[in-house]
Amino acid sequence: MKIVTRISELSHDVGTSIGLVPTMGGFHKGHLQLMKTAKEECDLVVASLFVNPTQFGEGEDFERYPRNLERDASLAEEVGVDVLFAPSPEEVYPRLGSVIHVPVVSKLWEGSHRPGHFEGVATVVCKLLNMVGPDVAYFGLKDLQQCLVVKRMVEDLNMPLTISLQPTVREEDGLAMSSRNAYLTHEERLLAPSVYRNLSECKQKLQVPDLTHEQAEGILHHAKTSLEDDGFRVDYFELIELETTKAVRNLSMQCALIAAARLGKTRLIDNVLL
Repeated sequence: MKIVTRISELSHDVGTSIGLVPTMGGFHKGHLQLMKTAKEECDLVVASLFVNPTQFGEGEDFERYPRNLERDASLAEEVGVDVLFAPSPEEVYPRLGSVIHVPVVSKLWEGSHRPGHFEGVATVVCKLLNMVGPDVAYFGLKDLQQCLVVKRMVEDLNMPLTISLQPTVREEDGLAMSSRNAYLTHEERLLAPSVYRNLSECKQKLQVPDLTHEQAEGILHHAKTSLEDDGFRVDYFELIELETTKAVRNLSMQCALIAAARLGKTRLIDNVLL
């Protein structure tokens, strides 16, 4: 595997299909599954490793975000990554420049709780896509709203690639794998799967035929309260439609349950599709 830090070092043969897995490092089985899938589908796999400062807000965990290039490089090489692109902030942002704003799907939920976050995400993903030039870019559905933002950006800007959204990879107890899980204490780690459990139970209850608006509202309220009773500080627990990310109370094939909740110093996000 080749490790490169400069855009000028990125090169490939004409006719080679390229798969890109954008990451911020702290690799876990979710990242590695994306890389394995890319390896199965593409001739050349590039994993980018860049802790993007522009998607972190004031007081967030930019400084303590997990960083271990040697460990991550070893894991990436084991699953067949061909190129690990690990640029510096100066390489990615040589100056304060253009910013990508994706309307509608970036406005609510993470967008309102983390102002400026999705502008940072969209901008860095756009830059990475332009730097690497992949045929396919792979993202995990654990970050559902991020996936919707990236997909909309690629569609709106007629970018010549496919966005491949892959299922969330979970621990045996259901906790969605995330680099930030490393922040959890032992006691918090035992509680953390409650987010997914409440999402799953809520999904079952919402799929009852002829469910009324009031019944749906009650089911969502009960799930949120249950998490709060367990010690979580819930930012949101909602049923949304995927096209606009607006809250809904009637089910369709284009819906998802989404949740974000804080446990101690760790902010957990998760979702289930309906």
